Amino acid sequence: MTHLPPPAEELRLLDTELRQLDARRALLLARRAWLITALRPPEAPPPPPPPVRRPETTAPRVQNVLLVLGGALLTIAAIAFTLVSWGRMGIAGRALVLGAVTLAALGSPVLLLRHRLRSTAEAVAGLGLALTVLDVYALHEVALPDTNGLGYAAIASALLAALWTAYGLALGGTRRPTGEAAAPARLTLRLPLPTALAAAQLPLILWAAAADAGAPVMTGALLVTAALDTAVALRVPVRSVCLVAAVGAYGLGGWGSLAAGWLSWTATGPSTIARAAALLLFAAAIALAAAWRLLDTNVATWVASAGGLLTVAALGGVPRSSLPGEWTVPGYLVCAVAVLAAVRTRLPEPMRRGLALAAASVQAVAVVWALPPVAVALLGPVARVGRVWTGAPSTAREAVTPVGVPWPPYAATAPLVLVVVATVLAVAVRGTEWRPRATIGASALVWAAALVLPAALDIPYWAGMSAQGLTIVAALACVARSAEPRPVLFLPALVSSVSLACLSLAAEGTTLGVLAALTVLFAAVSGRSRLAPVAAVAYATALACAVGASLGWQSPYIALLVLLVPVVAALLAARLAGSPARVPVEVTGAVAGLLAVGLAVPDPPLLALVLALCAVIAAGTAVREDRRPAGYAATALFVLAAWVRLACWGIGSVEAYTLPVTVPTLLVGAFGRRKDPLTSSWTAYGAGLSVTLVPSLLTAWIDPDWPRPLLLGVAALAVTLMGARHRLRAPLVLGGGVLALDALHELAPYLVQMAGALPRWVPPALAGLVLLALGATYEQRIRDARRVREVLGRMR
Repeated sequence: MTHLPPPAEELRLLDTELRQLDARRALLLARRAWLITALRPPEAPPPPPPPVRRPETTAPRVQNVLLVLGGALLTIAAIAFTLVSWGRMGIAGRALVLGAVTLAALGSPVLLLRHRLRSTAEAVAGLGLALTVLDVYALHEVALPDTNGLGYAAIASALLAALWTAYGLALGGTRRPTGEAAAPARLTLRLPLPTALAAAQLPLILWAAAADAGAPVMTGALLVTAALDTAVALRVPVRSVCLVAAVGAYGLGGWGSLAAGWLSWTATGPSTIARAAALLLFAAAIALAAAWRLLDTNVATWVASAGGLLTVAALGGVPRSSLPGEWTVPGYLVCAVAVLAAVRTRLPEPMRRGLALAAASVQAVAVVWALPPVAVALLGPVARVGRVWTGAPSTAREAVTPVGVPWPPYAATAPLVLVVVATVLAVAVRGTEWRPRATIGASALVWAAALVLPAALDIPYWAGMSAQGLTIVAALACVARSAEPRPVLFLPALVSSVSLACLSLAAEGTTLGVLAALTVLFAAVSGRSRLAPVAAVAYATALACAVGASLGWQSPYIALLVLLVPVVAALLAARLAGSPARVPVEVTGAVAGLLAVGLAVPDPPLLALVLALCAVIAAGTAVREDRRPAGYAATALFVLAAWVRLACWGIGSVEAYTLPVTVPTLLVGAFGRRKDPLTSSWTAYGAGLSVTLVPSLLTAWIDPDWPRPLLLGVAALAVTLMGARHRLRAPLVLGGGVLALDALHELAPYLVQMAGALPRWVPPALAGLVLLALGATYEQRIRDARRVREVLGRMR
């Protein structure tokens, strides 16, 4: 303390010591907290809360179940009392018991509603309604046992419906007790009014059954009940009543409509048809009135559609009794067109849409009815393919009807039906979106009508052929005048032409004339459709076959005539550069060439000539820059022609067939390597060498003589030396492999003889020595193999 520092230095030292003490204290406190935590026992996790048992159903549901069960049990008890214990009491006792119970059951809901116990009131009211039914039954059993059961049931159901309606209206609501300060609220019973409406479904039906009325009266009862249900459903705002009324309207109305339709279809006299028509019109009026009042657009549309169909059924069935059977469908179709005219009126939009849907449905059914004669007229001529030039039939219907297939009955008016529907499509559909589709549909229907008209009218054969030809000319004229090529306009002409071509097979002269005319017609519009040149080439092929058959030529000689078609197709394709029809024309020409080859198969020398001519056509096509791949087809056809010619000469040497392929292939490969030195030898020479060496090797292995193996070995040696000289992998590997296998074939007899002379233990011993030698020099062998692979890899 003799040397005290200055005050400032002493203050700095004190601050330093205090900071160190604070840091040490913080470390000791952290250690203390960790030790306390480590020594404290672990706290147990808090127990999970006890599971809460939730009720499986709600209180209102339990209440309703109990009330329904109670009411059902009381009703069952009342029924049992009425049926079993009734006879044990006198008349006064019976009346007193049933009257008291019924009055108590019907009066109790008043008190229950005042105390706002609606569910209980509904259950007791249901019991009271059931008791009224038992009262009616008891009255019949005791006082009126001899009355007609159905008649009594009809009157009783009407009285019960009226009683229940009055009861439901009387209990339309009660006020709260006067002691409650809240505003008065009305509580109503929901059960009496729907139950009354359900009972009201029975009186008319039971009355008709009790009177033993016929089917028209029963149908009228159904429809009248449905009309009442419809009125209730549209005017009564109570939801439960509307639901019962809707079920009754749809159910009874549908049942009555079907019954009226069946009466109209099976009616034979004017009076019965008139009654059925009146019933159908009544049902239609109910449906249309409901559609007028309905607010839901979709429901109104479908209900109006049903009304339109019922109207068509009613009006279309009236003239059916005085017209022949083939006019039945046209009659309904005319009525549908008349209903469609209502679409232009000021009816609500849902009704107009529903009537249009009904008219369209009838027209669709009429078109389906007219399709069978169209199918016969279209597909029937195909049967003529198996009976070529057997004689022309007398009528157009006989021409299109195959043997054993009858002409569809009532088909005379099928063209009229198709034309009427086509006219409606052309006139009625005016929207910008559906107008093109309607035009296409109308065109298709007119074409179908023109197709079936000759057979429907049963005109002479030549007149029918002329009419169909005019149809094709008109269709092609539409194709020629169209602003842009449309396949939809061309397809009817194409289909009609196929049918006409099949029809023309009946007579020789007709076949030639029709095929020539079709070829010219489709060639004339070849610039307007990509399918027209294809059709022209196809009909030209058929014409060539027909001309050859007309001249009495055999099929191989007809093939030479058919070859004119691929020539014309190739020349035409050269002029159609950039046209979409170019490829279809070339494909059709190729198919005609294949047909020529198939026709020439019975005569091998002529087959070789046809193959060579096809090769010339393919080579001429390959001259064009964008058709170079056709050269491969030309080469293959030339090779096939050479092989067929060699087979005709009786040459059996395999080299005679392979060398014509090998030599040009090797020349092409050499030219390719000279043009591109980087071309692999496998690409240039592999295919050419394999074509000759591999078949020759296979033949040499089964040849017992020595000249062929010797010549093959010399050739393989030359190929191997050539590959080694020019360091080419393909000749070296192919030539060396064939040479080794050929030498093995020559040494095989001697090896077999030597193996037979040696003891049996020698082969295993030799194999063991070989394995030991290979194992001892394994590394050296691997190095040598790598060296050989590197040498072969440096070859091209």
